[in-house]
Amino acid sequence: MIVLGADAHKRSHTIAAVDAATGQVLGEKTVAVGARGFAALVVWAHGLGGERVWALEDCRQASGSFERFLVARGERVLRVPTKLMAETRRGARARGKSDSIDSIAVARAALREGLDELPGRAAGRARAGPAAAR
Repeated sequence: MIVLGADAHKRSHTIAAVDAATGQVLGEKTVAVGARGFAALVVWAHGLGGERVWALEDCRQASGSFERFLVARGERVLRVPTKLMAETRRGARARGKSDSIDSIAVARAALREGLDELPGRAAGRARAGPAAAR
């Protein structure tokens, strides 16, 4: 299983692929927001092989269009609550911002919480939890 953690922004999204079994970072990619960039991410993720799940920090003002794009293509999407990210970010660095570190942190927070415990969506239907219906 590969967990694809996303750091979503208004103009770009950075994705880090993390092997769920080992925690090893398999790669990362940054694209412009929009259908062309989103499609490039899906193609890239398919190239990694194996089963995958997309872990998006639950900030739908920045990630909503990406989530809808993924769900429309039958991809499994999990929402990682923002509160789970605060501690990870504090421990990851002392100053500054890194989209790469943040995307890895999202993937690892999803693994730490347990993939089946997070609210998510797949193929346009709610998977679990009340947040999936929002």
